[in-house]
Amino acid sequence: MWGRHREAFSMYKRMPSRDHSTLVDDVEENSALLQNSMDVETTNPSWLLSFPHVVVATISSLLFGYHLGVVNEPLESISIDLGFRGNTLAEGLVVSTCLGGAFIGSLFSGWIADSAGRRRAFQLCALPMIIGAATSATTRTLAGMLIGRFLVGTGMGIGPPVASLYLAEVSPASLRGTYGSFIQIATCLGLMGALFIGIPVREIAGWYESCSRYHSICYMFLVRLILHNLLRWRICFWVSTVPAGILAFAIIFCAESPHWLYKKGRSAEAEAEFERLLGGSHVKYAMLELSKLDRGDEADTVKLSELLHGRHFRVVYIGSTLFALQQLSGINAVFYFSSSVFKSAGVPSDVANALIGVANLTGSIVAMLLMDKLGRKLLLLWSFFGMTMSMVLQVAAANSYVSGSGSLYLSVGGMLMFVLTFALGAGPVPGLLLPEIFPNRIRAKAMAFCMSVHWVINFFVGLLFLRLLEQLGPQLLYSIFASVCMMAVIFVKKNVMETKGKSLQEIEIALLPPE
Repeated sequence: MWGRHREAFSMYKRMPSRDHSTLVDDVEENSALLQNSMDVETTNPSWLLSFPHVVVATISSLLFGYHLGVVNEPLESISIDLGFRGNTLAEGLVVSTCLGGAFIGSLFSGWIADSAGRRRAFQLCALPMIIGAATSATTRTLAGMLIGRFLVGTGMGIGPPVASLYLAEVSPASLRGTYGSFIQIATCLGLMGALFIGIPVREIAGWYESCSRYHSICYMFLVRLILHNLLRWRICFWVSTVPAGILAFAIIFCAESPHWLYKKGRSAEAEAEFERLLGGSHVKYAMLELSKLDRGDEADTVKLSELLHGRHFRVVYIGSTLFALQQLSGINAVFYFSSSVFKSAGVPSDVANALIGVANLTGSIVAMLLMDKLGRKLLLLWSFFGMTMSMVLQVAAANSYVSGSGSLYLSVGGMLMFVLTFALGAGPVPGLLLPEIFPNRIRAKAMAFCMSVHWVINFFVGLLFLRLLEQLGPQLLYSIFASVCMMAVIFVKKNVMETKGKSLQEIEIALLPPE
């Protein structure tokens, strides 16, 4: 109880003088509310209340993962049907155009989430995904495919930051880590779904090519008819419109973020949404926690300069650096190069992709179980350290002194270990931690800025990896990745605070310096 009074006194010192009298008038009322809330605070809200809202929100992450991998397997069929087979530039554009759209979408995600609200932002995320997927599924030209992929990418750019915001703001403090892990799990399921739907299409393309070489014209006509009407690659895009439509419709019945409503001055609606999410006995305490923070002027917009210097610089620096280290750790390079490593070990590419997907999903599930027990910081530390050791195995595998079979075992084992340890912390934690450490006033804009950093580095890693691998060799390149992972361990140890079990308001007061 004394800690609560000290916190109130600290808040008093941080507030501008014009607000002192208001705070003094409210001290007695707040103290009474705190006393009445002490018993409530010791019991956690039921997970059944918030769980449906969280599940609907994570559909956006399922779509994100699905569209990341949807063209990987059927790319050969797409290139044959649209007439650009053998054109590596066109194939690269089909794969990477969505990254450009994602960058654009992430830039506007903060403005959309703050202006339209979190629920409407999910609908604006689903809309370009539906239109883009339908465009890709019906196009007869490369240009149409690229337009569809770009539209889908804008939805991919809006979805992840809004999902992270929403889950952080609607989840009880005791479950925020577990629910935050749902984002990574849904992304893994989306990737695996794209893989399993795409593999038959790729195999059909190979069957079609064999028929075109060795069988009669009549038989070829029959095969072509089946392929172009029943089992085409276009179904891969049509499938994604179903969960996107469900997201756009189901989010209507979900709670709006109480934090966003309070920020907009709609306190009564925020209280009603807290009751839906936490239960009636927890509403007063949740509203009291929310009232500790200055709501700010609704007309006062957050400028980029506020994020890059001043009192908000530290948290934005931590968030953007975490995303940068996540991408520079080599995770995407490992995904890009995994098929070649497994192929050299005699493992078919579809089996290799399945193994990578299982390792990713397993690590994500373990992270979900441990997030609210061990905490974010510990998982990040051990995750980056495990990734360092995995890269050391890759360096050893690339050493000329290691025998051929030993090199293959080290390489495959190191790759699976890298993906597993990444999924334990470095994958899910940054997306959860950032909306926790960002103050309510800048949360959406700061998430948009950090996600933009994520997409820019993601693009350049994908662009330069193969060239660097060719010029530097695997041993030196994996050594660089190991060094980055070790730097991440040091950065997390020195800069990241533990947020497990703390309310968003407690985290903001602890991190934000006085004006």
